[in-house]
Amino acid sequence: MIYGSAQAWREAPDKRVLLFGMSGLGKTHLSNLLRASGDWFHYSIDYRIGTRYMGEHIADNFKREAMKVPLLRDLLMTDSVHITSNITFNNLAPLSTYLGKPGDPARGGLDFAEYRKRQDQHRAAEIAALLDTPHFIERAREIYGYPHFVCDSGGSICEVVDPDDAADPVLTVLGAATLMVWIEGSEAHTADLVRRFDRAPKPMYYQPDFLEAAWQDYLRLSGCAPDQVDPDAFVRWTYARAMAHRQPLYEAMARNWGVRVAAADVARVASAEDFVDLIARALEARGKTG
Repeated sequence: MIYGSAQAWREAPDKRVLLFGMSGLGKTHLSNLLRASGDWFHYSIDYRIGTRYMGEHIADNFKREAMKVPLLRDLLMTDSVHITSNITFNNLAPLSTYLGKPGDPARGGLDFAEYRKRQDQHRAAEIAALLDTPHFIERAREIYGYPHFVCDSGGSICEVVDPDDAADPVLTVLGAATLMVWIEGSEAHTADLVRRFDRAPKPMYYQPDFLEAAWQDYLRLSGCAPDQVDPDAFVRWTYARAMAHRQPLYEAMARNWGVRVAAADVARVASAEDFVDLIARALEARGKTG
């Protein structure tokens, strides 16, 4: 790790971290807090995916839908309107909408082959955005003069790496550039995330083998044909399975590549100084356990 001790972390003139864990446990909250302090550059993986790597896919999807409306079709064909997405750090809806959900087209579902294609696009985009991290560290320092850097990774980072492979091409780059920090939720957090997702199910990225198995299991258990599946019902059913699937992957990432902090402790962080103390304690805890 780039900081071998709590003291090395505290004394480092340039603190660089990558936050990972399930969505909803505080990654973006911490990143926004650090950015607001004035000394930290905030690099959002999801924002980079949605702008640099999938922005054209997203805009083309908007145009595809607009072409179904005669008025908008005429305007598009004469270059009279410009259609683009308005992704922000705190509003990733255009990316989420593009990923979509598989199932009944009458209920907004995608054909499973099209869904898999978009999942594959996201995988390639996520890997590319993660590998851009060192470039943005250098950019933040050289152009803007930020001494510190926080990478706000997506919840699916664990789906595009092999945390038990010491030569994993993504993790070796990230581990050399940042201190990787797992925000670990409790069982109560997990239950709350499941409830929140159940109220408002949203698209997600899944590891290909996991997705294929989940889709086939759901079809068998529900008795539905692929084009009869309720898209929201499928992603609700899959979410808890996905969380259980991701938990050991996150744990291996923390064990082999970084440190862990509790989501309850993250919730109490109110300043950049609090964050520095939190990471120092995590490094001390790792030092004691070896």
